[in-house]
Amino acid sequence: MFYIIVLATSNKNKVLEIQHVLKDFPVEIKSLSDFGPLPGVVEDGETFDDNAYKKALHYAKVLGLPAMADDSGLIVAALGGKPGVFSARYAGENATDEENCRKLLLELGTEQDRKAAFVCVLSIAVPSGPALTYEASCEGVILDQPRGTGGFGYDPLFFFEPLGKTFAELTLEEKNMVSHRGKVLAELAMEFPKVMKWIETRMRELLPPQPDHSEFEGNDWSD
Repeated sequence: MFYIIVLATSNKNKVLEIQHVLKDFPVEIKSLSDFGPLPGVVEDGETFDDNAYKKALHYAKVLGLPAMADDSGLIVAALGGKPGVFSARYAGENATDEENCRKLLLELGTEQDRKAAFVCVLSIAVPSGPALTYEASCEGVILDQPRGTGGFGYDPLFFFEPLGKTFAELTLEEKNMVSHRGKVLAELAMEFPKVMKWIETRMRELLPPQPDHSEFEGNDWSD
């Protein structure tokens, strides 16, 4: 059976990434841009899990289709887990990556404990509410100044010790092998046959009951 899954984003790069990961399965990945204007969702959850599920469920209900959403961010131990769910808007609602990085360095100051982790949670929901959740993380340390020109967000500050580079210094292939998001997508691809069976079962439950014609079976309607 062929399925449509809506990716709760208008980001073309994210759509292409998911399409590539799931290219060998009978599924079509659509984005919010494929459906015209849709009511938005407020990402006010306290955890990445909350926000990912909230987005996936919202668009699953609005469109009547399975929907997939992710939420990710940076957790810094010395800051009590900040910036966390506010990672993209740490320095303000419309903050740039540079502004967020600058605030992070200011908050850390001369702190010696600079351990941090990137976390990604992916949620796949159906209109009736149930969801599957995938989560992965990648540990590193925050440098005292940015390094590298690739990536985005906090990548220039996030030093991945096993490779001796910041995320902004890694090639895309290297980053996909070790990053929080890369790990989540790898797990999703590995388990996707089970995911498809789960979606089929859940979506079938939404179908209206079929009329029972058993009482007419075997009757002779020739007269």
